[in-house]
Amino acid sequence: MKKVIGSISLIVILLLSTILSGCSNKSDAASSNGKVVVDFWTFWGSETRRPVIEKIVDEFNKSQDNILVKHTFIPWGDIWTKNLAAVAAGNPADIVINDINSVSQRAENNQAEDLSKYIDQDTFKEQFYSNLWETVLYKDKPYAVPFTTDTRLLFYNKDAFKEAGLDPNKPPATWKELEEYAEKLDVKQDDKYTRIGFYPLFGGFGAPSWLKNADNGTGYLENGELTINTPNKVKALEWLVEWQKRYGKKTIQNYQAEFSNGQTNPFIGGKVAMFTDVATFYTQIRDSGTKMNFGVTTMPTFDENSKPWSDGGGFVAEIPKGAKHPKEAMEFIKYLTGEKAQKFWAEKNYDNVANIKAAESVLNGLTGDAKTVYQNAVDSMQYTTLSPVPNQYPDYQERINPLVESAIDGKITAEEALIEAEKDVAKMKK
Repeated sequence: MKKVIGSISLIVILLLSTILSGCSNKSDAASSNGKVVVDFWTFWGSETRRPVIEKIVDEFNKSQDNILVKHTFIPWGDIWTKNLAAVAAGNPADIVINDINSVSQRAENNQAEDLSKYIDQDTFKEQFYSNLWETVLYKDKPYAVPFTTDTRLLFYNKDAFKEAGLDPNKPPATWKELEEYAEKLDVKQDDKYTRIGFYPLFGGFGAPSWLKNADNGTGYLENGELTINTPNKVKALEWLVEWQKRYGKKTIQNYQAEFSNGQTNPFIGGKVAMFTDVATFYTQIRDSGTKMNFGVTTMPTFDENSKPWSDGGGFVAEIPKGAKHPKEAMEFIKYLTGEKAQKFWAEKNYDNVANIKAAESVLNGLTGDAKTVYQNAVDSMQYTTLSPVPNQYPDYQERINPLVESAIDGKITAEEALIEAEKDVAKMKK
């Protein structure tokens, strides 16, 4: 019996020791050598981006003696669900890089901190492009700070252009030219495509973006009003349907299956001659080792009287609701979105940054292909519109996308798809 009691006592002591040790570790995590530890979550884990963000973190940590920022990488697709779970559990990170188009939704759902108490909004906002600042407001208060934005560009293979008898210094400027160039760039062997000149839904410009491009930059919602079923959007969707008919659904599916299996990007691999993506796609080309001879231009216009409208997104630095160190987190966000850090990020990643002075000064330090890509990205920004998700129509794209896909697959007409989509979304209004 004494042995049993002794064993139990030993177990209890060990358990207490473990608990106390855990408490001690938790206390240590809150402060390191007297500094407040700020937990910073991002999805930047690539060989290109991770060193850049960690360099920014390191420079901030060295710049002052009160705060220690610790960067945590969480994979894309997981970071935002983990953030919401952590907020619900009352134990979130101090800063999370989040989607720019859904800030107001998180603000309304009490998932992000109101930052107005930590800044003078009237002076602070002057650092950033006004259209980006507007996306972080909810009831006229900021719930995040813009970090980066983006725009879509058309990359093209200059060697393929030469081979097809096209001028490598004259990319297509309109949808009509895009079709004509693609036909010349297509390569077939035994009724099988070995190179596709262009397919509009390969790359970073999806169906909603093409519909916006055709409709004077107008998305599905404009100033709270539904603009889904418009004449130009119907024409654009019919145009997308024709592209799939042109190559055949089986060809498109085979290409998509190959690319989704981790193969070389179709454009870099020479299987697609023209490709849409954001400016940072240049880093993939640069690091591919192919020494690819490519060109880049703004998006082709719907017709000769249209503008090269593009679609934008981006990311913000946000303090989750319930963060333990919001004041210190805001100090790092100020540094992260300041001119120095933003300029460094843009120079290394070719992202369109939110800080105006940083964006304007980046071009001075670039040369060659890098400068060409970034110049086109900067030029495209005046024709780039974002699509913040309005709170009265949550998840509205989930109602539209299946109908658009049905139209592209030939199951319903383009007009039928957009009429039904507008009806469905109208029913969602809060």
